Amino acid sequence: MTTVILSSKGQLVLPAEVRQHFGLVPGSRLELVEEPDGIRLIVPHPAPQADVESGYGMLKPRSRGKPRRLADFDAAGLLAKARP
Repeated sequence: MTTVILSSKGQLVLPAEVRQHFGLVPGSRLELVEEPDGIRLIVPHPAPQADVESGYGMLKPRSRGKPRRLADFDAAGLLAKARP
């Protein structure tokens, strides 16, 4: 069992080993539950945060016919083809 001390501002400092074990970082939310014999501290387990690059390639668009080329996106070229 680990003992912590309440500061004059009402803050608790959790030892580094406890923070690392539960994956707590600054801004982590903890829940306090009042029980008949004391207070229980609960660490909710949210989904882990991921960066955008980790999702690269997860979604693949459906094929819609022939592959498109860069020239297909040229606005001036498309307008020239559309004029009679």
